[in-house]
Amino acid sequence: MRHDAHGWWIADAGPPSPLPPLAGDVRADVVVVGGGYCGLWTAWHILEAEPEARVVVLERERCGLGPSGRNGGFVNSLWLSLPALRERFGATAAETLARASRDSVEAIGAWCAAEGVDAYYRRVAHPVLSAAPHQDGVGAAAVDGEEVVALTREQAQAICASPVFRGGVLVRTAATVHPARLAFGLRDRLLARGVRIFENSRVVALRGTTAQTEGGRVLAGAAVVAVNARSGALRPLRQRLTVASSHIVVTERVPDVIDALGWSGGEPITDGRALLHYFRPTPDGRILFGWAGGRMAVGARAGGRAEVDSEVIARTVRDLHRFFPALAGRRIEHAWGGPIDVSPAHLPSVVALGGRGVHAAFGFTGNGVGPAHLAARSLASVALDRRDDASGLAIVEPPTARLPPEPFRIAGAALVRRAIVRKEAAEEAGARADPVTRAVAGLPARLGMHLVR
Repeated sequence: MRHDAHGWWIADAGPPSPLPPLAGDVRADVVVVGGGYCGLWTAWHILEAEPEARVVVLERERCGLGPSGRNGGFVNSLWLSLPALRERFGATAAETLARASRDSVEAIGAWCAAEGVDAYYRRVAHPVLSAAPHQDGVGAAAVDGEEVVALTREQAQAICASPVFRGGVLVRTAATVHPARLAFGLRDRLLARGVRIFENSRVVALRGTTAQTEGGRVLAGAAVVAVNARSGALRPLRQRLTVASSHIVVTERVPDVIDALGWSGGEPITDGRALLHYFRPTPDGRILFGWAGGRMAVGARAGGRAEVDSEVIARTVRDLHRFFPALAGRRIEHAWGGPIDVSPAHLPSVVALGGRGVHAAFGFTGNGVGPAHLAARSLASVALDRRDDASGLAIVEPPTARLPPEPFRIAGAALVRRAIVRKEAAEEAGARADPVTRAVAGLPARLGMHLVR
């Protein structure tokens, strides 16, 4: 098994040649800090609104080699979160946001078709299924008979005949992609449109709308920061997110197992855990299986364990075999992980960062492929100082949800996370966790916070 920081998708796609770092001073209308989905989509939306705009993207490593290129490739809307959105923002704003997120799922597919980017986009519904008695009822509050429909055990088994599935819900607006091919394709199309992208260009200071790297500066009229889990290094955002990790394994080609499961629709599936499992067949007949139960990090410092963690991978493989016993003895070809910028509200946010003309997006909580496109629309609008539908979405300057400062934040989050792992493992084994574990695991819900899902 190959276990590294980049994962199977990036190796399969083959990363493009690196771009040179920034050298000297350049001028731009907008500088984008971060070359993942959110930053690259922001650049694209800016050009769609103002084709003559000068846009510069600064990426500290290589575009698409971070979370954007190594995630599970689930393209989801926010429709499953509609009950919580209504409670937080009111019915009208919540439904507007959910519809906008649905539009993003469809827009990514339309963009791939229009731009000739073969990211294996596949429009397919997303089942969220109970895999143990305590998960029964998962997603039920969102069922509306249109966007989200209930599934019986028989209907869940017809989608994928894992012995653990007990029913759940089906979210109709969803898709899958090859995440690295999407990220690299977006990078290439931006270059073709004249966007200047500098890689290996870590921003060491952002003074107003001037971004400084070790090799030069970008003097811009507006600045956008889209750096995923590294947002925790920004002083204004330190108490607005935590950093956790999620880890994935992918099998050798197993078309026989997929056929025996009846998993012919290619559906991306998640279970009903708080620290969920997520899995899907790949276009070439493998099974990808992930677990959002990795370790917490202090601030934005994951110390390498967010990407490569043999202990978490061993646990993930055990869970893979529980869901799919027929995979026992089949080879695991690749394992990897990555950091997650976890918002207490389980929602991305677009906020001003102090000075005029500087904005950031963060808090995708492991669900960024679709919502990154959505947040980028809002980032582009606020960077261009526009008052339109995108800048008026509820994720722009939402009510502040703050976490305790370090070291209390990491200590508390790690304690709660370990309790959730113990509680969910006990429940899946048919047991009941001890009262202390249950009490600690329930703290986020009682405080109105969300660790990860």
